[in-house]
Amino acid sequence: MSQAWDLPDPFVIELTVAASAIDEYGHANNAEYLRWVERVSWAHSEHLGLDLARYRELDRAMAVHRHELDYLAPAFQGERLQLATWIVGCDGRLTLTRRFQLIRSADDRTLLRARTRFACIELSSGRPRRLPEEYVAIYGGARIAE
Repeated sequence: MSQAWDLPDPFVIELTVAASAIDEYGHANNAEYLRWVERVSWAHSEHLGLDLARYRELDRAMAVHRHELDYLAPAFQGERLQLATWIVGCDGRLTLTRRFQLIRSADDRTLLRARTRFACIELSSGRPRRLPEEYVAIYGGARIAE
């Protein structure tokens, strides 16, 4: 595992850049990076015990309010990557914030830094709703200081 993480104790998934991720410029398309961010977010939520089935049971979900992605270097087909996430904010009412860092395994170079702010919604209506206590306990408990 990489020693170049921006923050301690990351939740990390391993990725390999597939041919389908490559765009006309010969590197991973920026939309692919966003898909990877979504993938690690779900993997971390599931690791914490909040999967899609539990979201549906509670009629609540964390919907993206804002993405900020800083593309620092390209990724190429076949490269092995590590994508980390951290929960860095949970206000206990409506929002949750994650940070992300994507590193190429071969040289520990950071390819992407990102931040996503989520808002809690009621799945049945799509309207903003207060975070359930279970979300506050789990996501808030996983929060780290930046």
